[in-house]
Amino acid sequence: MNIYKHLNGELVQLSQVEPGCWINIYPPFTHEQLVEVSEQLDIHIDFLTDSLDVDERSRYDSDDDLDIFVINVPLKREIEDPNDLQYINIPVGVIAKPDFILTISSFENPVINSFLKGGVRSFDTSDKSLFILQIFDKTVHFFLRYLKEINHVINTLEKELYDSSRNEELAKMLLVQKSLVYFVTNLRSNEFMMMKIQRTDFLKIRDDENKSDLLGDIIVDNSQALEMSNVYTNILNGTMDTFASIISNNLNQVMKRLTSVTILLTLPVLISSFMGMNVPNGWEHNPFAFLAVILVSILVTVIVGVYFWRRRWF
Repeated sequence: MNIYKHLNGELVQLSQVEPGCWINIYPPFTHEQLVEVSEQLDIHIDFLTDSLDVDERSRYDSDDDLDIFVINVPLKREIEDPNDLQYINIPVGVIAKPDFILTISSFENPVINSFLKGGVRSFDTSDKSLFILQIFDKTVHFFLRYLKEINHVINTLEKELYDSSRNEELAKMLLVQKSLVYFVTNLRSNEFMMMKIQRTDFLKIRDDENKSDLLGDIIVDNSQALEMSNVYTNILNGTMDTFASIISNNLNQVMKRLTSVTILLTLPVLISSFMGMNVPNGWEHNPFAFLAVILVSILVTVIVGVYFWRRRWF
């Protein structure tokens, strides 16, 4: 648990909680440590652990003197296993009390890190409503950023598929498709939450024109990110179906060529088998019988081969 506060325009780390501070909880931590934090800050333990569930939906709630927000943020991971998802979503919990604001998550994430590293302008730990809006804003910012990266990945995989048409590229596309499905689900969940906050004035910012406009802009940007996710998902679905059909068609072409070659190789065998049967056929004493069999086999094979070529079976 790290405690921060803005002093003289800079984010300073404190040793204890004081009014107007920001408390951030990052892993690693244990349940026992969270219980201690819960008792120290007078926050119910469930409010802390809810944000650690990766399946937690975006929501907000109020209980006595504290407000609870859970928002899903995007995360880009460094993966070693190529079968793992690189882009995932994780919930971040935001708890606002009269004296402080607390954030907690199960992973270090770019949204909170942007505040820790000074990447947010006009950031003040004592202005809780603005801080929450800026968290929403940074969440949408990273969704849009990662969507552009995903689009670049899709274009790269499409080029590789044009050249190779291997199953490995289709498997990578499937992983990207999963990430986009999670993006669409969580962007929609975030949008519902922010629209409900705007409608109910949960942050009590209706009389503050700047903050109200900021929330409206965030909702518009979130809708744009949601639309982009849907478009990329539809494009990816169509691309995967198309290349799956191409791979299947290529396989059919190979099988057709192999079948045609097999037929052509079978014809000389069939002719020589008839001529080599141990029954009288009128050619058994003819000195040109072997040559005749060879010529007939070649002639029949060429005729059938020309027919296959004209039918584009090769």
